[in-house]
Amino acid sequence: MLRKWGVFSLAVVLLAWIWGCGKSGEAKVKTGAAAVKPAVAVEVAQAAPQRLVEGIEVTGNLEPKFKADVKTQIPGLIRQVYVTEWVRVRRGQPLVRIDVAESEALVKRSEAAIESARAGLAQAQVVASRAERELARALKLKESGLATQQAVDDARTESDAARARIEAARAQIRVAQEEMRQARARQAKGLVTAPLDGVVAQRSVNVGDLASDAAAASPIFKIVDNRLLNLTVTVSSADSARVKVGQPLEFTVDALPGTTFSGRVMYVNPSLNQADRSLQVIAEVRNVPETLKGGLFAQGRIITGERREVVQVPRQALAGWDTMAKKASLFVVENGVGKSRSVATGLVNGDLVEIAGGLKAGETYVLRGGFNLKDGDRVAVAPAAGGK
Repeated sequence: MLRKWGVFSLAVVLLAWIWGCGKSGEAKVKTGAAAVKPAVAVEVAQAAPQRLVEGIEVTGNLEPKFKADVKTQIPGLIRQVYVTEWVRVRRGQPLVRIDVAESEALVKRSEAAIESARAGLAQAQVVASRAERELARALKLKESGLATQQAVDDARTESDAARARIEAARAQIRVAQEEMRQARARQAKGLVTAPLDGVVAQRSVNVGDLASDAAAASPIFKIVDNRLLNLTVTVSSADSARVKVGQPLEFTVDALPGTTFSGRVMYVNPSLNQADRSLQVIAEVRNVPETLKGGLFAQGRIITGERREVVQVPRQALAGWDTMAKKASLFVVENGVGKSRSVATGLVNGDLVEIAGGLKAGETYVLRGGFNLKDGDRVAVAPAAGGK
């Protein structure tokens, strides 16, 4: 019995040893597998020097450089309207006519007054001529002793009075002519014309409406010329010293995505805004054909300079980018291994970021897939889709 029990105990010990050896071998296999971590698939690109266009990011609104609110200079009833909305007009083209019957009557009255004054002048000239002859006769009679000094003085007085009546008649003619000019000017104000070339953006009157004078009235037409636009933007005080007249400005608008437009800085405010210390800048944009419209919101930048041989990388390659401190990190590939490296950043050019330090031209960096990497991991390199 004891012998059988011994054999059984030996068999149990043997089985336990075999089971333990199997577990130990399995653990060793797992540990070896964990030690060999598979390579991380990434896309890489080679740092290459490029041209960097320096600029100041701005936003603003487009407005027509030339526009006009057309008002009537005299009150009156609208007799005719010659144009409608959204049509192109030329400077001096008739827009609307106001009933000016009263002014027409004043013109006729002034014309009659001028004719009357001219008749008075002719009569005064006849009287003056007769007075001159009488004075000459009196002087001759005085020399012959046939006329007294009193007669000569009376004749001279009458001659002077006649000349004065001529001057008075001429002055009366000038007064009548001035009244006629005023009446005709008032009559001409009845025809409202376009003050500039452009398009009628708004029409506010119809035939039969009563128009008020310019001081109290709202505009009856609005005319805009979109061929030349002003883009008004604001620049922070930190960048204000970099803005100069003549610098180009490139911008886009939401209404026309994918299209870049250009203008030129024409006016720079000599003083900063007291509220937010910003600088107002106006750029002139030539808009022929008239693709852009007044009132559009624009985003762009003022081009302040250009540098060559500058290393730049896409934003997506950077991790932990601190824009204030101008620091970030990225992975550099060396001998098939990804190594984390701190870099100093500079200016931003669209989707590209200047690398001011920490990465040299010719080095290979991880463009995509860096979020799966740890410092020292092996990488499976794939070329970047864009070739950057």
